[in-house]
Amino acid sequence: QVQLVESGGGLVQPGGSLRLSCAASGFTFSSYAMSWYRQAPGKERDLVATMSSAGKSTNYADTVKGRFIISRDNAKNTVSLQMNSLKPEDTAVYYCKAGRGSSNYWGQGTQVTVSS
Repeated sequence: QVQLVESGGGLVQPGGSLRLSCAASGFTFSSYAMSWYRQAPGKERDLVATMSSAGKSTNYADTVKGRFIISRDNAKNTVSLQMNSLKPEDTAVYYCKAGRGSSNYWGQGTQVTVSS
């Protein structure tokens, strides 16, 4: 059974940091690109960051470049998102996704709220 379980969300003040983690099981983690998406209320789900299966390439949305860092540990089947210099507009539900060709798996999401 495929599972992606996100953790680490919460309430943080503007300028603060959070680290999200996603624990994967039930599939060959090291064969899948891993991504973080986010969805704010009333908006579409948008790509935040992607890392290739071996971890050799990354891609970031322009809105988070220089502030967020995606990483993965293929030995532990985890992917993380370090979020720094958080802004109120980063408030959203954050989802991790595993993707390989037409095969995609999603986590249930974790809420991140940036507010003073």
